[in-house]
Amino acid sequence: MKKLFLFLITLIFPLLSVAQESQKMGMDEKIDKAFGNATGWFVEFIFAKIPIGNVEVYWVLFPLILGALYFTFYFKFINFRGFLTSVKIVSGKYDDVEGRKDHKVEIEEKAEIFTDDGDNPDTIRVEGHDGEVSHFQALTAALSATVGLGNIAGVAIAVSIGGAGATFWMIIAGFLGMASKFVECTLGVKYRDIEPDGTVFGGPMYYLRKGLHSKGMGGLGKVLAAMFAVFVIGGSFGGGNMFQANQAFQLLENITGGEQSFLHGYGWAFGLVMAILVGIVIIGGIKSIAKVTDKIVPFMVVIYVLASLFIIFVNYDKIGWAIGQIINGAFSPEGVAGGAIGVLVQGFRRAAFSNEAGIGSASIAHSAVKTKYPASEGMVALLEPFIDTVVVCTMTALVLIITGFVNPENASLNDAQAILLTTDAFSSVISWFPYVLTVAVILFAFSTMISWSYYGFQGWSYLFGRSKKMEYTYKLIFCLFVIVGAAASLGSVIGFSDAMIFAMMVPNMVGLVILAPKVREELTKYMKAIKNIGK
Repeated sequence: MKKLFLFLITLIFPLLSVAQESQKMGMDEKIDKAFGNATGWFVEFIFAKIPIGNVEVYWVLFPLILGALYFTFYFKFINFRGFLTSVKIVSGKYDDVEGRKDHKVEIEEKAEIFTDDGDNPDTIRVEGHDGEVSHFQALTAALSATVGLGNIAGVAIAVSIGGAGATFWMIIAGFLGMASKFVECTLGVKYRDIEPDGTVFGGPMYYLRKGLHSKGMGGLGKVLAAMFAVFVIGGSFGGGNMFQANQAFQLLENITGGEQSFLHGYGWAFGLVMAILVGIVIIGGIKSIAKVTDKIVPFMVVIYVLASLFIIFVNYDKIGWAIGQIINGAFSPEGVAGGAIGVLVQGFRRAAFSNEAGIGSASIAHSAVKTKYPASEGMVALLEPFIDTVVVCTMTALVLIITGFVNPENASLNDAQAILLTTDAFSSVISWFPYVLTVAVILFAFSTMISWSYYGFQGWSYLFGRSKKMEYTYKLIFCLFVIVGAAASLGSVIGFSDAMIFAMMVPNMVGLVILAPKVREELTKYMKAIKNIGK
């Protein structure tokens, strides 16, 4: 309770200066300005840019990209050679590998006791419990947190700044990110905790603490785990919550008439409805979340991709031209801001900001999977960047290019405006599709919120304990933030939380590099098991 009190004070303290602000300002502006003054240094640090030629590059992209490259080579291009195996795992082809054997219950009260292979006894499968969700449900739960506004709005901004060529580098970054996802999600399962009732607690907090302990770096592991837990809580309230509610309402308001809309000024009502729906789902935990996401995500992704393909094939005579624009723009961009490096940066930036490979968030959802082979879930997870970036983001980019909506003048648009740009591109061929896209955005926002609520709760429970009181405290606060996000314009608060999401990369990437050999051991073990069932 003392730790909870101190944490809340840390979050609330920056808002106390609101009382000193001018009374002429609205409450939204007061909170936003006070919070911005207190946390601006952190946001500036995380999103600091390094000048390279005529282009300024976010420093956070370097560890994400270099880490993805390292894992790609270290695991001998697992992102390509393991693709078909991953699809087979999701389809259930290798379910026989998970056959039950005699497992005794092994739960230790002290989490510092480790077995010979560096694992913690309380992560060894509890009798009758090996996880909470299927491979497919874990995949959709994690995808629901990444597929959404970034794929629709962010791509429009990326190609507006970097031109069509940014699409090529976005695809390359998506393929590389598959290796990072494989590593972090394998570790998420290997070092998870399973309660006697089968409830799973997992993610970077656990593999940083346990995994680094097994390497003789227990002190560093505890520090990095605590840092990650704080960052994921902050990210869940902002980028995974308020931002989603805010942008979904703005799009709904704009498509129904903007300031003349009957919804204008009723963001709180929209937020209240969303909060109730979110609350109903998240009360049930990851099982309840997975049951929703395994229906919403596939349905909306299929609808979106089919609409994109329809527009592409209706304009089939422009397909060759569009591909030419992407290839030429990737290597010999002319008249595009920043030249070749600028195009590359925009592509990599959109991919990293969209699929979150290397951030560590997805490993939290994947750790709840039903399996006794950690690498099996790592293989499933590598499909995420492919679906999120290589498929969905590329579809958006092709639609924008073919319909002629790639324009440098759009580079300054915010996400809500960029979504409208994308809807205009779709409506130029399918007049009624903007309404479908609005529903899709709202559903994507909803699924992102429920998944991020789980991510934030895992960080919360790591810091403050796993009691029901702590669980419902977090979930209540999360639902209240849904209402605030839809009703207010808290730019600095959301900016701070976005910075926290990318700050998660720092402790996570350190752990991934150090623990890569453990992942290789798990991969060897699982591939051997697959070969044995074929004999």
